[in-house]
Amino acid sequence: MDKLKKVLSGQDGDNDDINILQAANEASSLGWGKRVKGFVACFVIGVVCSVLGVCMLWIPRIGLALFAVFYTLGNFASLCSTMFLMGPVKQLKKMCEKTRALATAVMLSGLVLTLCAAFWWRNNGLALLFCILQFLAFAWYGLSYIPFARDAVIKMFSMCLK
Repeated sequence: MDKLKKVLSGQDGDNDDINILQAANEASSLGWGKRVKGFVACFVIGVVCSVLGVCMLWIPRIGLALFAVFYTLGNFASLCSTMFLMGPVKQLKKMCEKTRALATAVMLSGLVLTLCAAFWWRNNGLALLFCILQFLAFAWYGLSYIPFARDAVIKMFSMCLK
């Protein structure tokens, strides 16, 4: 009824984007216990897929493609698992923040390019390269949540290269 009143009074037209985000956030309002269970389940599925992908690596001819697919699915499930903890809207906003935008773009591009290399281009070497890119981007993305972790990693590598 409130929505109808807002529409009839002309207040609702400008806030479509905000209302969509609010609706998505309200639809995902789970209790803390269910959020933790969802996080653990999704994260375990991600780890199992990644480990299964490593096991598939040893299958002749199709092993590398299967590895790329399972590893990508595992990374995607692990990424989605954090949405249970903070909600999908907040997660997407944090992924697009200035400090994480590049890592997010590289990580998501790596996910898509890995699947393209495995299925469309059928190039196992490229699929493996994109899996490595996924790993590095996912690690860099994860380090962005730990204060000063990226700075410490950069300093460590610069000391090793001297």
